[in-house]
Amino acid sequence: MAEPLKFDLVSPDRLLVSEQVESVVVPGGEGYFTVFAEHAPVMSTLKPGQIEAKMLSGEMRRFFVRGGFADVTPAGLTVLADHAVPLEDLDAEQLAQEIRNAEEDLADAGEDHVKRRLAETKLNELRDVQRWIIPA
Repeated sequence: MAEPLKFDLVSPDRLLVSEQVESVVVPGGEGYFTVFAEHAPVMSTLKPGQIEAKMLSGEMRRFFVRGGFADVTPAGLTVLADHAVPLEDLDAEQLAQEIRNAEEDLADAGEDHVKRRLAETKLNELRDVQRWIIPA
């Protein structure tokens, strides 16, 4: 058995996880990465995606997150998410509404290249999440 890793997942409205785990896969801003005990310290932004925590029991717990930060220290991994929900509680209509909002943001960006790029990135990330989280 791998050495345990302290994992905390916090959203603005609640603490979703605070326990020892085997590993955690995180949707970092530069791509997914896996954290085990004694991982090198790192801080990363989060992109919309799935956090997958392998519990000491072997059970997999999955969460949808949208934005925030992941902080790996010698004490463990702390994820401060702008929005987080257990995957089984994810509402397909809520995600569809977020996609519609992102489409509006893209249309409203007009010729502002920075706003347009940010809106396109967000929209693409949300569509990716919709594809792999909610089966067709």
